[in-house]
Amino acid sequence: MDLFEKLRNNLGPIGSNSVLFDGHHYFAFPRLTGELGPHMMFFGKRMLNWSLNNYLGLANHPEVREADAKAAADWGLAYPMGARLMSGNSDLHEELEQQLATFVGKQDSFLLNFGYQGVMSAIEALVDRRDIIVYDAECHACIIDGIRLHKAKMGDYYKFNHNDMASLETNLKRATKKAAETGGGVLVISEGVFGMSGKIGSLDKIVALKEKYEFRLFVDDAHGFGTMGATGAGVGEHFGCQDGIDVYFSTFAKSMASIGAFVAADADVIMYLKYNMRSQIYAKALPMPLVVGAMKRLELIKKHPELREKLWENVRALQSGLRERGFDIGQTESPVTPVLLQNDGGIVAATAMVRELRETYGIFCSIVTYPVVPKEIIMLRVIPTAAHSLDDVAYTLTVFSEIVEKLKNGYYVQQKPTGMAEMAQIGVTESAAE
Repeated sequence: MDLFEKLRNNLGPIGSNSVLFDGHHYFAFPRLTGELGPHMMFFGKRMLNWSLNNYLGLANHPEVREADAKAAADWGLAYPMGARLMSGNSDLHEELEQQLATFVGKQDSFLLNFGYQGVMSAIEALVDRRDIIVYDAECHACIIDGIRLHKAKMGDYYKFNHNDMASLETNLKRATKKAAETGGGVLVISEGVFGMSGKIGSLDKIVALKEKYEFRLFVDDAHGFGTMGATGAGVGEHFGCQDGIDVYFSTFAKSMASIGAFVAADADVIMYLKYNMRSQIYAKALPMPLVVGAMKRLELIKKHPELREKLWENVRALQSGLRERGFDIGQTESPVTPVLLQNDGGIVAATAMVRELRETYGIFCSIVTYPVVPKEIIMLRVIPTAAHSLDDVAYTLTVFSEIVEKLKNGYYVQQKPTGMAEMAQIGVTESAAE
């Protein structure tokens, strides 16, 4: 059989659903246009946008735009050429690394080109086949893929129930026994903020277990960096247990509104990672404009706590308003706001509801369906930012109250889906959105 034949006939669960409901460029790979922020254009319509992880509103902050433009003019996008190990290092790369390490309370840090690749590669570098990984059941896909790299080394791993310390302790006992047999160590992996549910990891309780078990703790704090803690240094700061996090990771793609990531730890651990993380050893260094731009973003996070205060004002208004209206938003303790709706109409009702949210009400937010959530649930994932207003929140609360009644009454099951072809026939095209 031709290798590509199976690709043509099966796009996988996400792609197949998207094509089935004519959703390419609408539900999947949508094209929002205009200035990044709470209000953007989508198929010729102005949208109130709740789908950007631009937590602190830095994406279009004037100082950020100025710093990015100047750095691009001063350095170009090519500098420095080559991998850091060979020819791509610079004083500014190392300066940013020290600033990041100091901010999160670690001895040193290492810049990474991308978060997803960085987590995978860091896990792969930290453990060998003798070592045992114990990880939270709801860890992000990048962590799961890093664990798969460990599995390829024939390493053992155990999964504990989400935020369940009894389950973690059971698996730590198993891991400790196994590590004694293999002569290896134990790495526990969790997250600061779990990006779908908004729940925060029980990092303080995990750190407390170090009194009983010998292990090191790796935390992916992508959604916590910049948003959680007294200074924005993350969930470890929020709980007062940052010292107990041995390897701290975050990305620039959320609060920093950029590209790149970093991992922070003791200086000797970082030195090891610099010489052993394959995703960085064999990749071009982070371009200088992104390094300089990250410095400006970090400066603003440190100097302007009012950005984080405004974010949390919006978060509290949205989440308290949803709860007061009887919406189920789970156990979120972070800006991530999952709105869980009972749905007996399946994917047909889900897509019809989201189309009305966009076409009638001008609200754009991400939709999550089975298999991420149970078949009878629709999850609208809402991300408030510092750039949103309380008026944005009030309007959204009103609209959500209207659509949930329609969903309960079976209105969306009765609607004929409007596909992309029909939209094109009435003149709503991508060119109109420009």
